[in-house]
Amino acid sequence: MADKTANTRQNILAAARTLFRKHGFRRVSVEEICNSCEISKMTFYRYFPNKIELAKTLFLNVIEEGYARFKEIADSSATPVDKMNEILLLKLNGTNDISEDFLKDFYSENDSGLSDFVKSATSEIRQRIVEDLKRAQKDGIFREDLNFEFFFYFSQKITGILNDPEISELFSTTQDMTMEMARLLFYGISPPGK
Repeated sequence: MADKTANTRQNILAAARTLFRKHGFRRVSVEEICNSCEISKMTFYRYFPNKIELAKTLFLNVIEEGYARFKEIADSSATPVDKMNEILLLKLNGTNDISEDFLKDFYSENDSGLSDFVKSATSEIRQRIVEDLKRAQKDGIFREDLNFEFFFYFSQKITGILNDPEISELFSTTQDMTMEMARLLFYGISPPGK
C-alpha cells in the first residue's frame, strides 16, 4: 500500500510539474491535474489540501533536485571551467521548457502566499549554495575577493542571455554556447594561462 501511495503522490507531482511549466500555475485547475494522472479529485485531496500546497511541494522538490545536482557537480573532480559549464547547463536546462506564465505566476502570486514561500525557499537554498561556494573559495577554487552577491545577480542574468534566440543562433549546440560562457567567465578574453 505504501508503494501505491508514493506512486500516486509522485504521479500528481509529475502531472502538476508538466502542466504548471507549460501553462503556468493560475491557468491549471485541480481537475486538469486529476485528469492528467487519471485520479479523482477525492484522491488528489488525500495527498494535497489544495493546489497551493501542491505547488509548494513541487517547488521544494525542484530546488532540492537542483541543489543535489549542483553539489554533485561541485564535489566532482572536474576542472573549475568544466564545473562552471555543467552548472550553467544545469541552470539553462532547468528553464528551457518553462513558460513565461509559469515564472510570472510562481514569482508574483501574492494572494495565496506562494510568492512569499518561493522567495523564502529560494533564499534558504541560496544561503546553502553560498556556504558551499565559500568552502570552495577557501580551497582556492575561487578568488578570495569574489563578491558572491554579484556572482548570483550575474548568474541570473546569464540564464536570460543563454535563452536569447539570437545568442543561440551563434552556436551549433547548447553545450558549445554554455562552454563559451564558462570560458568567458573564467578567462575573460585572454587566452587561458595568460
